[in-house]
Amino acid sequence: MAPSGAGAEVEGLHAVAAAVAAGRVERLFVEAGRAEALRRLRDEAAAAGAEVQVVPDLGRLAATTAPQGVVAHCRPLRTFDLVAVAGRQSPAALVVLDHLEDPRNVGAVARSALAAGMTGLVLARRRSAPLGATAFKAAAGALERLPVALVSSVAQAVADLGRLGVWTVGLDAEATRSLFGLQLLAEPVAVVVGAEGRGLAPLVADRVDARVFIPLGGGVESLNAAVAVSLACYEVARVRVGSREGAAG
Repeated sequence: MAPSGAGAEVEGLHAVAAAVAAGRVERLFVEAGRAEALRRLRDEAAAAGAEVQVVPDLGRLAATTAPQGVVAHCRPLRTFDLVAVAGRQSPAALVVLDHLEDPRNVGAVARSALAAGMTGLVLARRRSAPLGATAFKAAAGALERLPVALVSSVAQAVADLGRLGVWTVGLDAEATRSLFGLQLLAEPVAVVVGAEGRGLAPLVADRVDARVFIPLGGGVESLNAAVAVSLACYEVARVRVGSREGAAG
């Protein structure tokens, strides 16, 4: 039986390679038809102490429909508490997910957040998409490198971030203030995004320091949650670059 815990099962070439590099893989299963092509990955896993098996088919081992010839059973991902993630880098640039339900969105968010230079990801322990094979495959290795905090209550986490000196900015299509050009993003900040379709939970929306919308044109009514977060992360990066250049000038 596969081990339990966040990131215990990982599939897909990039996700598994990142887990091997992180030293988390305990057992690596490679489909026979891809064994030669994946020889380097097999050797790296074995050198890191993993048990490597070549199997005829991954059908019963894989959780996704396209594991790309490789499945890994791993030690659970190391996660952190909120204080540790908020203080890990300065100024903080976090993404808080308010019970997203699609693990592909969670993985895509992690990938965009890491690429944009965000410093941590905050997720609910329950009633949200699990950090399983699908999320890790979509993240393509980002979840191995982006610090993750698991919290019991997103609303409480928002309140706690305020006490930690981190401003919270919620994405809300009904807001009256635009995300773009928001100077608050230059400060220690957490971008908070709600669940697909439902948006921010009422208590979370009440507790964020600012609610902002992403301007849309062309008759588009909404964006996929992962796309919205990606835009927000890169706006954080853009505002911070502008702020540094302004200070230097």
